[in-house]
Amino acid sequence: MKATEEILAYGHQNIQATHRATLEITKDPHLTKEGTCIVAVSASKALADLSPTFKEIMRNDKAKLTILIAAGKDTELVTASGNSRLALTHPTDIVIRKSDYTCTRTLAIRADKAACDLSTSIVAKLKNPKQKVKITLKAQA
Repeated sequence: MKATEEILAYGHQNIQATHRATLEITKDPHLTKEGTCIVAVSASKALADLSPTFKEIMRNDKAKLTILIAAGKDTELVTASGNSRLALTHPTDIVIRKSDYTCTRTLAIRADKAACDLSTSIVAKLKNPKQKVKITLKAQA
């Protein structure tokens, strides 16, 4: 089984991308400097908006997820895993975690990158509020 989701979001002047364990995309247009895991705001989708098929795949312990973050010509690829404990119901947030921790905000676990692992060139673009960000999620089980 395979499913793809595309999310459009924007950069923000307060993006830090320094969190060592998580990476987050949010529908919220506002961001304080404390949101160190957030890499894009004003997202077109959150977990609650993902298709039933996509959620079914991600709730498989063997599911694999690739996250492609594109800002202009810069791209970043993150891989992570699904889990049978995922709720995938949060109305505003999508969080990808390096750990095995799950909550209503978690999309995937055991990621190979967190916010601090993104390239400095893409982070520089993500600090621009006018920067459009395209996030492509590809799930496979």
